[in-house]
Amino acid sequence: MTQKIVPNIWCNRTAEQAGSFYAEAFRGAGFDAESTVSARYPSEGLPEFQADFAGEALVVDVTVEGTQLALVNAGPEFSPNPSISFMVNFDPLMFGGDVAEARRRLDALWARLAGEGYVMMPLGEYPFAEHYGWVEDRFGVSWQLMLTRPEGDPRPLIIPALMFDGPAQNRAAAAARRYVELFAGVPGGSAIGTQSPYGQESGDATAEALAFGEFRIGDQWFMASDNGSGKSHGFTCGVSMQVNCEDQAEIDALWEGLTAVPEAEQCGWLADEFGVSWQIVPANMGELMRGEDSYANLMGMSKIVIADL
Repeated sequence: MTQKIVPNIWCNRTAEQAGSFYAEAFRGAGFDAESTVSARYPSEGLPEFQADFAGEALVVDVTVEGTQLALVNAGPEFSPNPSISFMVNFDPLMFGGDVAEARRRLDALWARLAGEGYVMMPLGEYPFAEHYGWVEDRFGVSWQLMLTRPEGDPRPLIIPALMFDGPAQNRAAAAARRYVELFAGVPGGSAIGTQSPYGQESGDATAEALAFGEFRIGDQWFMASDNGSGKSHGFTCGVSMQVNCEDQAEIDALWEGLTAVPEAEQCGWLADEFGVSWQIVPANMGELMRGEDSYANLMGMSKIVIADL
């Protein structure tokens, strides 16, 4: 799978520890997974508020069966919450049609993620799935584990799941349409997938709001639903979506199409009209950041200008 968009998880000085935890958790459930430090803070020249990070890990990449998640090692400014979770899709077709094996692996991963975590929905049978659970792990990251039916359309193992509430309540369908429109030009195109409305009011969700929705960008699938629990979380920088752009023209187009909160613009970060945080960066960001003054130059930018790095 070509991964255009990499979910970034903000960590409060725990990125290396969390990366090892996730790699070990997925390996323990029988999946190929690894954790590596892909970028470090400069050893000198950092702004005062980052001075004690000198030389420490900046980004830790976790790769599970070819899907990449990036852990940002920073301070206590932000933290993940259930507004963006990760659906782990246990499709028996991934295991030769063996439902028992899919269920066994789900249970193995659940046991590891739930350890010292907080169970939001207990592992069990629900109207929409015969085996499902939602847990917030010890680092505050939310995971939904679901045994899917083998007769359904195949989906990736890990799917970022966006839950719209607060100011964005009942706007999941509009957001999906907007993202599909903006990313229509990526290789493989983009498309709306299944959309299932609640059918009746649920919490703050209207009858027309999405109990389940999905959309595709290139090879990647995302979920978009409206919160029907009555409890609001709201999107934050705790989980952001990093878009790896081919050139300055793509950076400019996506920045113009997404940014909606001027005060949130910094170092390639922005917030869109729904509150979702994005990082619009060059695909070769790692290479560009090896320059002597690149980090200092980046800290002074809102939108990234490649020539100025």
